[in-house]
Amino acid sequence: MIKNEQASLSVVRIAVITIVAICLLSVGVLAANSDVKNVKIVLADNCEIDVLTTKSVVSEILEENHIVVLPEENVVPNLDFEITDNLSTIVITGITQDAYSVVAIAEEEECVRLDQLLSSYNTITEKIVTMEEKIPYETVTNGTEGPGEGMTTKVLSEGIEGLKKSTYKVKYQNDIEIGRTLITEEVLKEATNKVVEFVAITARSANSNLRTAHENPIPANTTLASKVEGIEPTQKTLNASAYTAAECGKSPDSPHYGVTASGEKATAWYTVAAGRSYPIGTIIYIPYFSNQPNGGWFVVQDRGSAISNNKVDIYMNTYNECITFGRRNLECYIYVVD
Repeated sequence: MIKNEQASLSVVRIAVITIVAICLLSVGVLAANSDVKNVKIVLADNCEIDVLTTKSVVSEILEENHIVVLPEENVVPNLDFEITDNLSTIVITGITQDAYSVVAIAEEEECVRLDQLLSSYNTITEKIVTMEEKIPYETVTNGTEGPGEGMTTKVLSEGIEGLKKSTYKVKYQNDIEIGRTLITEEVLKEATNKVVEFVAITARSANSNLRTAHENPIPANTTLASKVEGIEPTQKTLNASAYTAAECGKSPDSPHYGVTASGEKATAWYTVAAGRSYPIGTIIYIPYFSNQPNGGWFVVQDRGSAISNNKVDIYMNTYNECITFGRRNLECYIYVVD
């Protein structure tokens, strides 16, 4: 009886060992047939992920690892590319000129090393920035009569700027802003429209405009005002924007950086760019800036490819000042100086 029990136990042991051996052999065969690859994934923020996968198509590998490619991002190799080699690399970047350089390298060489890819683009960082911005007021015309020869505008009520709080997602490359997306906007104070009407110009009203232009500048900035004594101004409403030297396409190391079309260095609260119908040296008085250091007096020293005769571009020191100013219609008194 004991011998029979021992014989039964031996049979059971043999059966178990046989089953385990078959399972191990099956796993080995499956692993051999699965072609497991080691793939490195480099995300847009330079985070690196090493994964083991049996997938071969780039899109399938990313999906398997729950990685979503945003519309503004680029993948190298592309999503349809089939990876056949072990120790391959997938790089996700933002769509910039540098990203296209990465693609060019990938197309030229069948095997692209990680250090080559990373050296071909500059890191793009994103920050959430909240700032208060002015809301420009609009100029509306009272009545139905439009502008015509011998007509000018009369201000019925001055416009008042509003205020808003804006939150942006700002992208930087090498600490230089390359783009921004508005996330939220909250109006803190509504803008009040400026109301004007068109009236016929009389000798008295023309003299009144001239006198107003001469009385506004502060004492420290009477030089430009004195140059236009006796000159009758042309009164116009111009669409005003702002610019800095950094937007003119020249490097800060260039000797021409910040140099205007007149040959002089651009100066804040002095230099403006205007259309070619306004000669270099034309003096423009803008009452909107009467409380600024220049008392509202500017000199046309610069040109611009996008500056037409109904626009004026005001030079400011910083990009933030330009963004805060934005674009608005301003009343201007134009003095052409011989």
